[in-house]
This record gives sequence, C-alpha cells and structure tokens, in this order.
Amino acid sequence: MLNLTDADFHRLYTYIQKNYGIDLSKKKKLIVSRLSNELSKKGYRDFAPYVDTIVSGKDPISTTAMLNKLTTNYTYFLREESHFDFMMSTVLPAITRKHEKDKTLAIWSAGCSSGEEPYTISMYLMEYFGSRASQWDTRILATDISQQILNTAMNPAYTDAELAQVPPAWRKKYFVKQSSTIYTVAPKIRENVIFQTFNLMDPIRFRKQFDLIFCRNVMIYFDQPTKSALAQRFYDATVPGGYLFIGHSEGLNKESNPYQYIKPSIYQKADLHSGNLKGRLK
Repeated sequence: MLNLTDADFHRLYTYIQKNYGIDLSKKKKLIVSRLSNELSKKGYRDFAPYVDTIVSGKDPISTTAMLNKLTTNYTYFLREESHFDFMMSTVLPAITRKHEKDKTLAIWSAGCSSGEEPYTISMYLMEYFGSRASQWDTRILATDISQQILNTAMNPAYTDAELAQVPPAWRKKYFVKQSSTIYTVAPKIRENVIFQTFNLMDPIRFRKQFDLIFCRNVMIYFDQPTKSALAQRFYDATVPGGYLFIGHSEGLNKESNPYQYIKPSIYQKADLHSGNLKGRLK
C-alpha cells in the first residue's frame, strides 16, 4: 500500500467534496486500498504527486477514473421494484393526463450508472403505453458523472445472471441474444434513452422541467448540506405535481426538504392548480 499522509488526504477529500459533492472525509482506508495498486502500476511511490495532479484539475481522465474506483456503480434491473409499481399505478396516469395534448413526458435518471435503471424505466413505459407507445415521446434523460460508465451503458451486454430479475416475457420482448449467454437491449428500448454526462453539483439547466426524477442510491455519498442543496435544485427542475424518487436507504431532511413527503423514498412537488398544497412551497 502506498502512503497517504493526513495532509494529502485532506487535500484530496476536500477537492472531491467541493467539486463532486462526494464525502470521503472518513474514508482514508478505502481510498488507499482502492487506489494503491493502480498508482503503483503507473509508477507512483506515494500519493503526494497523484494528489497534486487531481487537485490541479488538469487531468479530467484521471479524476474520472479515480471517482469510478471510489464509488460503487452497483445496480441491477428492476431494483427497488416498488418504485416502478408506484410509477405505473399513480405517476404515469397523472402525468399522461397532464400531457394528453403534447404527448411528451420528461423523465430523468440522475446518476444512471451502467444503464439498468433508465432501461428498466423504458420497459415499464412500453408496458404502460402498449400500442400507444409510438404516439408518445417518452425518451428518458440518463446522466452520470462518468463517461466511462456511460460508454458501458450505451453499449450494453448482460449475462443470464444479470437478467435474473427480468421476467422471461420481458427478456423476449426487450432484449436481443448476442450469444448463448450474452444479451443486449432491444433497439426500441435503447433508442428511448438519451445518455449524457452531468455533474449533480452543477446548476440544473435542462430545456424542460421534469415530471419524474429518479436519483436513487446516489446521495448516500453526500453530506447533509450537499443533499439539501441538491434536493432544492431537483425541486426547481420539477414541474408542479411532479415526483422525485430516491433510494430506499436514503432520506431527505424534513426541515430543509422542499418536496411533499408521499411515502418512504417518494416525494412530490406541490401543485397549486390541482389543490395539492400539503407540501412546502418555495
């Protein structure tokens, strides 16, 4: 293991937290264990020159590689399935009524990792609309800070084990076999997702506000002030009556959260026009 001094550790985690919102202030051992081998292969004898490179901001490729090593991109199809049940029973009926004229939905998978989440959303949308799917624009914006993980998402390949949660009928409808053990996503599902790099610490300035935002198992890496600030930015980017889904193991601060609490991990922006005034309006 390479040596990481307390001073260099402070420089590194401060830079990461300021620029990416990820709180690693208590993760010195994790940083050393996950980065030492890679740095040794590159000829580093200790962390100091590497930290110099990262905090200079002049090597975004190394920074992205570091973030990939330090954050877990663990995801799978139909993860936290109760969210999709709620989307089908409550969210989609409400937002399709609202968009009956323009037939355009705005859904964002924020922190999409390797793509299983937005592809899952797309499959549920196909199931919901059925024969009407071609009449609607349901394209999903899927963002992640890592271009490397997005490249994986845009060129999907899954084993039988990775599709274990997917119903057999959906495998036939929404996946294409590439070999005896490898599947890829069917074109109609892949083409319904727009992948783009985005740092959640940046201002949210997309063209439209969103009917539904998924940001699940992402804020576990953030401290409370960062979570609160992000929740406010999400709120400002959500249409009145729109929804935010977070991970089941996550929660928003009751005092600073601008959304209306619906049920664990599901929040809604109050809508003046519908009479939904329970949430705090800002």
